[in-house]
Amino acid sequence: MKSYVEWYPIFIMLAIDFAFAISNILLKKIILDGMSHLVFITYRQSISTIFLAPIAFFLERNTRPKLTPQILCNLFLSAIVGASLTQYLFLLGIEYTSATFSCAFVNMVPVITFLMALPFGLETINIKHGSGIAKLIGTLICVGGAFILTFYKGIPLIHFSDLQYVSPSSDAAISSSKIKERWILGSLALFAGTFLWSSWFLLQSFIGNRYPCKYSSTVIMTFFSAIQSAILTLSIDRRLSMWIPREKIDMLTIIYAGLIGSGMCYVGMSWCVKKRGPVFTAAFSPLVQIMAAMFDVPILHEQLHLGSVIGSAIVIAGLYFLLWGKNREMQKVVHETEEKKDKELTFKDLETNSESRIP
Repeated sequence: MKSYVEWYPIFIMLAIDFAFAISNILLKKIILDGMSHLVFITYRQSISTIFLAPIAFFLERNTRPKLTPQILCNLFLSAIVGASLTQYLFLLGIEYTSATFSCAFVNMVPVITFLMALPFGLETINIKHGSGIAKLIGTLICVGGAFILTFYKGIPLIHFSDLQYVSPSSDAAISSSKIKERWILGSLALFAGTFLWSSWFLLQSFIGNRYPCKYSSTVIMTFFSAIQSAILTLSIDRRLSMWIPREKIDMLTIIYAGLIGSGMCYVGMSWCVKKRGPVFTAAFSPLVQIMAAMFDVPILHEQLHLGSVIGSAIVIAGLYFLLWGKNREMQKVVHETEEKKDKELTFKDLETNSESRIP
């Protein structure tokens, strides 16, 4: 039973990536329908807050620690870094580039998180041990796979008929210089969003140690994010028409993104960060693109290229090395802890026996 419990974080992260992959596909429809990015984020975070608030109240009412001003400030910053600004930048990047290209940037999250965690002591590399070498090799392999996914397109592997294939881009009506400008702006937005997303994992590790209530912390974070997005939206455009979804599928997408994407997924990631650390949780990010392709190709008839297949395979290999190294490190820590406890118990037994012999 203990061995199954050790696999729980992996199963949870796989489920979260699957949910994010579906969310990314649904986001394409929202963007094509022209809904404001900030309006979408406001709706999404509000629904998540309403959904999780009663769960947090009943499940954590007896274990919830005191909410200090410092924790509130950290959660407010977490809302900016992990929800409001990050989601806006990724939506902007998807609009100016493509959904596949934006997912490729997410592949950089494990490496950036790992490198950012080193100065804070949240991660270490000991090249004298096999686990440290595996983590280093896995990181470099993930970087290589991410670069291939981003910069190498390759030949198309599937040929759709003219009736089946619908180009996801409307760039034909835009001048080439405008396309290049939008692509550069989108790339910068995605890079900034990736950096913030990596920072959120580190910040969540800090918050989880001081406020270990995953439901309550997620509710407060999504509440702050909804307020931030709403204020920013009203400051830019006060038209009431922009708050009305154009189609039913848009409303369903908002509900799904709120309940699952910003609700249960953030709760699950917070739990995994607490159990296995920020790098372990971030290491699963590249799988979102792979899972999204499983739906894009057969359902939406998006083209699959050789670069995506090669890059995805390399990312999976790097992820395996990184997780293997992390698992070996955890086993080593558990073994050392058990040895320390055994030594302490032996020492106490010796002290007890020596005291009993004294007349």
